[in-house]
Amino acid sequence: MKNMLYLFIMMFPMAFYSQVNDSLQRKIPMQGTDNFRDIGGYKTKDGKTVKWGKIYRSAALNKLTTSDTLELKKLAVKTVFDFRGPYEIAIAKDNLPKGIQWINLPYGSENIGKTMIDFTNEKKMDSLLIAVYTDLPNLTKRYKPVFQQILCSDEPIVYHCTAGKDRTGMATALLLYALGVPESTIMQDYLASNYYRKAEINKVITIPTKDGMKTLPKSVQQVKKEWLMATVHAIIKQYGSIDNYLQKEMGIGPEEIQILRKKLLE
Repeated sequence: MKNMLYLFIMMFPMAFYSQVNDSLQRKIPMQGTDNFRDIGGYKTKDGKTVKWGKIYRSAALNKLTTSDTLELKKLAVKTVFDFRGPYEIAIAKDNLPKGIQWINLPYGSENIGKTMIDFTNEKKMDSLLIAVYTDLPNLTKRYKPVFQQILCSDEPIVYHCTAGKDRTGMATALLLYALGVPESTIMQDYLASNYYRKAEINKVITIPTKDGMKTLPKSVQQVKKEWLMATVHAIIKQYGSIDNYLQKEMGIGPEEIQILRKKLLE
């Protein structure tokens, strides 16, 4: 068990640069969103490769241009899973072409707009994000339908949240783990949001607060390995292993694992 935790934590610079270097294959060019990428191409522990063109992860899709929607059609995407809550969707509804099924699985933002959150306080935001990352009942409720869709369909899917980094990052981590991708690679994919969202992260964003206009900390726009590790620790503490969690809560036991790998590996 300790070895699995160490593997999740260990990150090598060369491995990260490898993720950056393959961005020409992984990143799907979109004018109206960022962090839209294919999770294919990763090697598994037994030497297989995650298929390209099956699973896509993204930031919000509310600003898609006409060319972007044509790209979605070209990718043959039939279903989009949206992890955003009602408040996020109300101000930025997905702009999808006809024929794509939109499924809302709100996770972690249900109370935004109802309570005052100080987004400029880095420590408070850190605590808030840790709470989101360790909310296992919500995690199960929102991600299980995605796994079930993949099990019963061969059609490409997209799942996303607002920035495509936290809720989307956790979903990708669990899926790649189920496919047998090494833990270090899973962490690389998660942290790669800091590369794909570099332009957004470097923007100076000010928001109104009770004390006047304040600058949004860059850390709020980034991802940290500690956040994903909080999910791993929470799962292992309650279920003993990620495998037990997947089987007990997601309905992804040995038989389902084999189905997933048959569908998504080559």
